[in-house]
Amino acid sequence: MSIKQKFDLSGKVAIVTGSSKGIGLSIAKGLAENGAKVVISSRKQDAVDAIAKELKKVGFEAVGIACHVGDEQQRIGLIKKTIEKYGRIDILVNNAAINPYYGPLEASDEEVFDKIMNVNVKAPWLLSNLAHPYMKAQGGGSIINISSVEGIHPGFKLGLYSVTKSALIMLSKNQAKEWGKHGIRSNTVCPGLVKTKLSEALWSNEKIVAGYTGVVPLRRIAEPDELAGVVMLLASDAGSYMTGGVYSVDGGYLISG
Repeated sequence: MSIKQKFDLSGKVAIVTGSSKGIGLSIAKGLAENGAKVVISSRKQDAVDAIAKELKKVGFEAVGIACHVGDEQQRIGLIKKTIEKYGRIDILVNNAAINPYYGPLEASDEEVFDKIMNVNVKAPWLLSNLAHPYMKAQGGGSIINISSVEGIHPGFKLGLYSVTKSALIMLSKNQAKEWGKHGIRSNTVCPGLVKTKLSEALWSNEKIVAGYTGVVPLRRIAEPDELAGVVMLLASDAGSYMTGGVYSVDGGYLISG
């Protein structure tokens, strides 16, 4: 099989959480373009239906399944409906995340902590657990957890967010170690500053942008589409020996300090 053929995802089924916009949408489109049947998922059904319709219009296979990843029954429903529709799960991209608080650690509270941990850490853990038996039964799968450079190097007064993203990195490593014997791979992607709604408080701040672009080697903020490529590698047979890895897509941010 050629390297090009190894990137082909034909016959594979992928779930991408938080995929109605931003990084998740770019990843979902990339997976669809490479042949995967893609489950578009976010909180609102009309939003995921719109994206699925857009993908199908250009010849790709997609379905919209609404899911608030912080809700147990909706997580169960997402996996169940995917199996009912496609009969398998090959790729799970845990992309959905929140950041309800920007500021110093001591000024936050337990309610915010619980909320951000529930969505950013607990949900990827439990969704992966739900997908695990199907991946195990079919002889393998790929879990891709979208973390952040903030999980490696704190930098933008995002203390609680950083804690969750660091935990997600360790979740991936443990999944890789425990589930590798079943052919299940788990990797982490750590974006730098990307122009998405989640990070708007950062990239819309001229002072922060000037400071960031002044030190990051590539001298610019990333666009969502620039995150899709590494996910295509990790999702496909081209990355078949890659597991437990942490891959930064950050314009060199982590080497700029």
